[in-house]
Amino acid sequence: MAPISKQDKKQKPLWTKAFLITSLSNLLLFFSFQMLIPTIPTHVSELGGSDVQVGLVIGVFTISSLLTRPFAGRALDLLGRKHVLLVGLAICALTIAGYSYMAAIALILAARFVHGIGWGMSTTSLGTVIADIIPPERRGEGMGYYGLSNTFAMALAPLTGLWIMSTYGFPRVLLISTILALLSLFSSLFITYNKPQPLEKSAQPPKLIDRLWERSSLLPSALLLCTAICYGGIVTFITLFGHEAGISNVGWFFLCNASMVLLIRPITGILFDRKGPAWVLFPGALFTIVGLLLLSYAHSELSLAISALCYGVGFGSLQPALQAWTIARAEPSRRGAANGTFFSANDLGIGLGAMALGAIATSSGSYAFMYRCSTVLIIIFILIYGWCFWQTRRGTLQFAHK
Repeated sequence: MAPISKQDKKQKPLWTKAFLITSLSNLLLFFSFQMLIPTIPTHVSELGGSDVQVGLVIGVFTISSLLTRPFAGRALDLLGRKHVLLVGLAICALTIAGYSYMAAIALILAARFVHGIGWGMSTTSLGTVIADIIPPERRGEGMGYYGLSNTFAMALAPLTGLWIMSTYGFPRVLLISTILALLSLFSSLFITYNKPQPLEKSAQPPKLIDRLWERSSLLPSALLLCTAICYGGIVTFITLFGHEAGISNVGWFFLCNASMVLLIRPITGILFDRKGPAWVLFPGALFTIVGLLLLSYAHSELSLAISALCYGVGFGSLQPALQAWTIARAEPSRRGAANGTFFSANDLGIGLGAMALGAIATSSGSYAFMYRCSTVLIIIFILIYGWCFWQTRRGTLQFAHK
């Protein structure tokens, strides 16, 4: 049999039925979730909740999601992708519907913890399913297109949720969010694909840490942690920064950032497949630094938009490239654990960003100074990846670029 040429490999389809359905399910789930991000804290505040309780609404969800992901990843590799996915989506839908019947803040906090469990299960599952579906030689491109469903939801869902809440009230937000979660569950029933071989039971059971975490994904997850801390500082404090800088509408940042991410992800995905991670990660890190610095000096909506465009190039390049690289480094039977490790780093980074960068802003009295300080994390990103890349080129470190 003649060897398969590179041209033949490139002809493997990406836009399959399974790819489209999985992306649609992810879009519906993220839209449902993003509608609640600005509306649930507002609802808790209207119920008489303090600032601490409003913060707990976000914190409890993040903690439960973070704790769930390693176990979800392990379950994906042992029990199969679809079982874990459907259970996670069902938990999300039922919990969102349950918010309507909770007038006490304590009950809402308990529900948020359960919702975080479902979120951790479902998003880790979808990320693993899409990694199984995408042809290996088009992994960067495929993850880039798949990530557009997240970006689209991040750009439109919060504004949609706020508009529905102001026009029709919070119960209508919950109704629509529940319907979207149920549609995500329904569409996931039709996902079909060739499943990877399950994990084989070894004579000597692996250590607990190896059951829950994937060692091959630790490096890209550590790099993601650096970028997620920066992003956590942006989403948490951008409104307060706008007040400090005299910018009335900081929504332009999210709109311009999301628009650039939509444009850049397909391009960097193809570049990742053809040239490798270094061609995406180094430029993406530099654009992220430029975007953060421009943001810190922004004093008008125009300068804010320019900073968002630069940051969008960096953010839109780094996250899907790191995820594609994580999948490439893991064995097919360990993709669940790899995705669990990867997404845990993202959750942890956003939480750390809100706390650590918030402490810097408090001590310095300046959100602009906080954003300048956050560029140090991206410099660390460049140094870590640059050292590993250089050692690999010298042959002194096993640093697979599959």
